Amino acid sequence: MHATIRLGLEPFDGLMMGFAMSIVAPKERKHLSADALFGWVRNSFANIPDHRSDDAGISLTDALMSAFAMFSLKSPSLLAFDQQRVEGNLVTIYGIQRAPCDTYMRETLDPVSPEALRPSFKCVFRQLQRGKALEAMLFLDGHYLVALDGTGYFTSPTIHCASCLQKVHRNGSITYYHQMLGAAIIHPDRREVIPLMPEPIIKQDGTEKNDCERNAAKRFIATLRQDHPHLKFIITEDSLSSNAPHIETLHDYGCHYILGVKEGDHAYLFKQVRAAEHAGRVIDYERSDRETAVVHRFRFVNDMPLNESRADVWVNVIKYWEIGPNQVQHFSWVTDLRVSKRNVYQLMRAGRARWKIENETFNTLKNQGYNFEHNYGHGEQNLSVVFATLMMLAFLVDQTQQLCCALFRAVWTKLGSKRRLWERMRALFYDYRLESMRELLEALFYGFEKPRPILITDTS
Repeated sequence: MHATIRLGLEPFDGLMMGFAMSIVAPKERKHLSADALFGWVRNSFANIPDHRSDDAGISLTDALMSAFAMFSLKSPSLLAFDQQRVEGNLVTIYGIQRAPCDTYMRETLDPVSPEALRPSFKCVFRQLQRGKALEAMLFLDGHYLVALDGTGYFTSPTIHCASCLQKVHRNGSITYYHQMLGAAIIHPDRREVIPLMPEPIIKQDGTEKNDCERNAAKRFIATLRQDHPHLKFIITEDSLSSNAPHIETLHDYGCHYILGVKEGDHAYLFKQVRAAEHAGRVIDYERSDRETAVVHRFRFVNDMPLNESRADVWVNVIKYWEIGPNQVQHFSWVTDLRVSKRNVYQLMRAGRARWKIENETFNTLKNQGYNFEHNYGHGEQNLSVVFATLMMLAFLVDQTQQLCCALFRAVWTKLGSKRRLWERMRALFYDYRLESMRELLEALFYGFEKPRPILITDTS
């Protein structure tokens, strides 16, 4: 049985009763609240055709929503979620009428195409647009800065499926693994990221890292433009992407770019830059930050050939040094945006913000409660990819809350860390009767009355 929460009766962390009753939970933007977004996600799942017969016991919508709830609640494993699925508030908060057991969930979701989940990402994105929340992410003349990077989330010497990539070792053994190309809208001044539908890296993409990510990126860019035909994008990536075919793909789909570049990989380009220096074409620019005692030093030149074999591909080159009191860091980028003293500092910040796809996205998923690299279930067809995509969808909803919900941010600040926030949310979810996620967050914000245990004794 669940206890009913009575808000405000036990102030959180020992605060005085009067103070707890005087503070008021921040208002929410209703169509961007967790409860509203859960409803939108469920509606999008309901439009996915069920591959099973009409007499299936549990609907595909409930199975998908159960997996989404598992990642939304940060359950440490599918077994843990299975053991508690009848104890929580899955009906009231997530709209799940019947949650499947772990085996049934795996069997039901294994044949689902990951592509069928794309409308769910677009649905949440539309709500962000509708609420004008994405305006906070605009950067450099109305563009969205999109970071791309590949990451792995499963590896095994034995477990594998039809979707697995394979690496054959010299001794003949095989390692099976899954990777995806992750993407997120980022901003140098914001902690939040807005993850987009990831692109699975599939077996046909090849065995080399360059080929795998390059082919997946080509598919991603095409789909990005198809999903958002009118938005302006600047794509930022690491040095593996600084090649002529990828730059042509970005041009073909109307995307600008800021791509990392290394002298060891682009000897011809840097040779041409040195020639431009001798010719007096390279511009030097420097600015200082008095508060941090950091000097920002730039050297840039426009209209350089990318490489000898593709001298028809022209790029603009930025070389940058961050000179601090204790260390010097050096970076270089190529871009199709015309570089000047007026914009070089902002272009640098955009290029350096690429790390957010690693730190604020992948590292968060791996180290802050999402258990990204945990094997929730591998399956024989698509299960591993479907689970990874649903986890990214849950992350998108969480990031929307972080960006748009003042109550979520207030509770996060009070508890001090994301891990503690997820732990307290799970505890309330499974131990108390709740009508909404808003009510759960308010309980964490105000504090709540903890009921005395009801003892069951044998009076015989």
